[in-house]
Amino acid sequence: METILLIYLFIIGLLLGSFFNVVGLRIPNNESIVKPRSHCTSCNRTLTAIDLVPVFSYIFLKGKCRTCGTKISAIYPLIELLTGLLFAFSFYKVGFNQELIVALAFVSLLMIITVSDIHYMLIPDKVLLFFLVILGIARVCSPVTPWWDSIIGAIVGFGLLALIAIVSKGGMGGGDIKLFFLIGLVLGTKETLLAFFLSTLIGAVIGGFGMLIGKIKRNKPIPFGPFIVIGSLMTYYYGDTIIEWYLTLF
Repeated sequence: METILLIYLFIIGLLLGSFFNVVGLRIPNNESIVKPRSHCTSCNRTLTAIDLVPVFSYIFLKGKCRTCGTKISAIYPLIELLTGLLFAFSFYKVGFNQELIVALAFVSLLMIITVSDIHYMLIPDKVLLFFLVILGIARVCSPVTPWWDSIIGAIVGFGLLALIAIVSKGGMGGGDIKLFFLIGLVLGTKETLLAFFLSTLIGAVIGGFGMLIGKIKRNKPIPFGPFIVIGSLMTYYYGDTIIEWYLTLF
């Protein structure tokens, strides 16, 4: 039964990952996520079933449009695969209970904002407001301990990044600030601080390496959202373990 649920959630994640790509690309442009149907942005051909099978279509078509041969961004299958894997892993990690709803909603939010931030360096308010309601209700049904730590975590997450934005005079985007409010709601105070630390550390390491090899230009802004996603997911799944390990060092 557990294996069946893992496979089921993986498939659901693949399918939703495809939809999250659409949401992340269209919402920032105030476009409908329903119309027009998915199409090649180069030749405008409406995509058919063979073009829309998550991950496998990309492999089968060798990453190109069947009609015009335009390269398809690897971000699309990557988000599909990551969503599938994270949906399945969430069930493996938290079990089949109310917390699983929190986990799946959290993963969904983070996948969408990854797409939008990579493409537009923007985290849409519409997406954040939608998931604020979903995650708020989910956290009431599956509260952290103590329950009020979610509220404090949300305030701390928002306040910390807002303070950094003020001190750095715009060094932190408004979308990142509001996103950390939701992250704090999910993780609570202690783990929100850990998520911020890991996000910053990962961003510094990857950014520094990118500049070292010439892939990232100095003083050129890069999307911070993907680093927040990595740090937040690491914290959600392994926050307690990381904190316990850190405390053993002293």
